[in-house]
Amino acid sequence: MSFPPLPEPLPAPVVDNHTHLDIVRGDESLPVEEALAQAAAVGVTRVVQIGCDLPGARWAVEAAETYDNMVAGVALHPNDAPRQPDLEAALDEIEKLAGAHDKVRVVGETGMDFFRTDEEGRETQAYSFRRHIDMAKRLDKTLMIHDRDAHEAVLEVIDSVGPPERWVMHCFSGDAEFARQCLDRGAYLSFAGTVTFKNAQYLRDALAITPQDRILVETDAPFLTPHPHRGANNSSYMIPATMRVMADVRGEDLEALCNAVNTNTDTAFGGTW
Repeated sequence: MSFPPLPEPLPAPVVDNHTHLDIVRGDESLPVEEALAQAAAVGVTRVVQIGCDLPGARWAVEAAETYDNMVAGVALHPNDAPRQPDLEAALDEIEKLAGAHDKVRVVGETGMDFFRTDEEGRETQAYSFRRHIDMAKRLDKTLMIHDRDAHEAVLEVIDSVGPPERWVMHCFSGDAEFARQCLDRGAYLSFAGTVTFKNAQYLRDALAITPQDRILVETDAPFLTPHPHRGANNSSYMIPATMRVMADVRGEDLEALCNAVNTNTDTAFGGTW
């Protein structure tokens, strides 16, 4: 599974606010240094590395402490939470990682996923989600939410406990109405390569109604590679392909949108790095 060629560089820097540099997909991977260098070459100057299980969270913290242009997020992915032999011990370790390291800016990705987890595991997902929300509040971290086929359930949990000051809907997957519901509750909406897919007009409609100061961009690499390279391996250097579609959808100048997204990232994640 190969990687696409580098796209034309952006006219101003942006941040990939959700990537998984530790995940190898297929038979080809990029060393971290190469992935970061390629991203910087096209204007993606900073990244947020997300660890979504215990090994991934430990790796994310170590990587963020190694690379100046990286911060970390740590959590149990909603599909991982029901699989834990000792969920309380796992959550305790996530909290220690989040609280002990300044370069951990994010608690996430947490949330709800009804695509891969059946009814039996959903109660555990909801419990884990609430615990992560509490961590984000107490530790003053940004909450990053994974939502797959679970829009109503995500909002039910958010409404039951209240969101933290800063929270992001990672890889936003809803329509314009769901976007309004999230925005009304204070969320930032992060758009991935999915917004470029031909069958995703509902995402472009959501993007079109999102205020400019609430928009973020991400890859979710190595997944969700933007059109026309859908199915290939993704990397942070592919952000320009997504940003160009986003600017076109909104009828905005690309450089102006890049500057806005960069500023939004600093606000959403507690300052620059």
